[in-house]
Amino acid sequence: MERIGFLSFGHWGRSRGSQTPTAGDALTQTIELAVAAEELGIDGAYARVHHFARQISSPFPLLAAMAARTSRIELGTGIIDMRYEQPRYMAEAAASADLISGGRLQLGLSRGSPEPAVDGARHFGMTPADGQTDADMAREHTAAFRSAIAGERFAEADPKMAGMAGRLPIEPQSPGLGDRVWWGSGSRPTAVWAAQQGMNLMSSTLLLEDTGTPFHELQHQQILLFREAWAEAGWARTPRVSVSRSVLPITSDLDRQYFGRGGGSDQVGVLDGVLSRFGKSYVGEPDAIVEELRRDSAVRAADTLLLTVPNQLGVEYNARLLETVARDIAPALGWTPATERDAAAA
Repeated sequence: MERIGFLSFGHWGRSRGSQTPTAGDALTQTIELAVAAEELGIDGAYARVHHFARQISSPFPLLAAMAARTSRIELGTGIIDMRYEQPRYMAEAAASADLISGGRLQLGLSRGSPEPAVDGARHFGMTPADGQTDADMAREHTAAFRSAIAGERFAEADPKMAGMAGRLPIEPQSPGLGDRVWWGSGSRPTAVWAAQQGMNLMSSTLLLEDTGTPFHELQHQQILLFREAWAEAGWARTPRVSVSRSVLPITSDLDRQYFGRGGGSDQVGVLDGVLSRFGKSYVGEPDAIVEELRRDSAVRAADTLLLTVPNQLGVEYNARLLETVARDIAPALGWTPATERDAAAA
C-alpha cells in the first residue's frame, strides 16, 4: 500500500451528537480535516459528491479552498456524478482548481449512485438522448470533459475578437490533469471499460453485482481484470487503483461508545434494482484490524486505500482516528507517511 487518504461523505444535520449541523460546517470541517491530515503525513483528502441531499454537492470550490490551505496532500473526489455535469464548464472549473493546487487534483468520476430525486439530472438540464441510458449519458459527458482538459479545440474563433481564425480550446489548461482522472467502478465490466479508456480505477465499498464470493475477493477480481485490460490496451503509464474501507480503530471509551458493536460482515441487498454486495467495516483494536486488512486481497492489490470517515463526529475526532491509522495500522501494511518519504527524498 503506497498511499492512504480519507474520504468524507460530507453529511450535515442537527441529529443528536452531530458536530456538523450546517452545510457550512460540513465544508469548513472538510478543509480543516485536510489540513490536519497533511500534518499527519496522510496522502489524500477526498470528498463524495451527492445532489439533492445534505451532503457535499459542488466539489470545485471546496477543492480550491483545500488547495489554498495545504501544500502537499492530494485532493480528490470519490466520485462526481457525471450525469449532472456540463462537461466543458466542469473542465474550466477543474483546471482552475488544479492550477491553484499545483497539480494535486485526483478526480473520481462515475455514473453516480441511487439518489433522493427522481431523474435528478433532468432538473440540471441533462436528459439522455433517445436510445441512451443514464450510464450512456454519464460516459458521453466524461468523454467530452476529458477531451476538453486535453486541449481539444472545438469552438470556432471569431477573428475580430480572437485575432485569429480556427478553433479554440477551453481555458485555462492544466497539463497532466488528464492522467489524474479515475472511474468509480461498481462492477467487473465497468472496471474493464475504465482500463480501455485509460482512466485510473476507483473501487468503492459496494459492488453492483454478487456472485456469492466474499466482497474483497470479488473486488480483487475486478482489480485484476482492470490491470489485464490496461496492459492489453497498451497504455504507457502505470495506472493507479484505490479501494475504500471503513476502518474504525477502538482505542478509547469514546470509540467504544460509538463503534463498540463491531464491524459485522459483508451484506447483500438490492441497490438500484441490482443484487449488490456491500463490504464490511473494520472495527476493533488496531492490531486486530491490521490482521483483518492483511487478509483483504483487494486492499493488498490496490496502491491507495481511502478511509471513509464519520465526518459528523467532527474534525478533532476524525483527526485522532487518522492519527491512529497512520501510527498503528498503516505502517504494518507497508505504508510510509508522506512526511517521511519527503524527508528521505530530500
